[in-house]
Amino acid sequence: MARLIVIMGVSGCGKSTIGQMLADRLGVTYLEGDELHPAENVAKMSAGTPLTDADRAPWFDAILRTAQRESESGSDGATDVVLGCSALKASYRQYLLKGFPESRFIYLKGDFEIIRARMEQRQHFMPPELLRSQFDTLEEPTELSSDQCLKLDIQLATQSIVDHCQQWLS
Repeated sequence: MARLIVIMGVSGCGKSTIGQMLADRLGVTYLEGDELHPAENVAKMSAGTPLTDADRAPWFDAILRTAQRESESGSDGATDVVLGCSALKASYRQYLLKGFPESRFIYLKGDFEIIRARMEQRQHFMPPELLRSQFDTLEEPTELSSDQCLKLDIQLATQSIVDHCQQWLS
């Protein structure tokens, strides 16, 4: 059965970088969750307005549809997919698990000030001013077992994070 390997955490924690590197190493597809947001969500965030659960619902539906399509496109019909997605709440993670019961979550955990400094150095529709709302929304993945979720400190070297992820997944 295919796994959805979710690289999760607040905006600016490194989901895209780690996710793409891990997918390349595993030889599977990487999905950038930000690219699947409806235009309305991007406009809200760009304007500095945090998303609501209602805003996120169509986004999660698009994520699952796209991940399912990518997973089924593999030669054996069930290929793992790596996804960069904040998955900030337990209910969001449970929704992803319904679509992919064998999902694995890699939680990139970091300090507010470190992540804010990272966000100020990049071009992205998510302004640094919304980072506080991300931390306020974040429910750390305590509902997941150690077999389902790997927690890593973002201060580790990028290559070390990817190495830990690969070892944990194998």
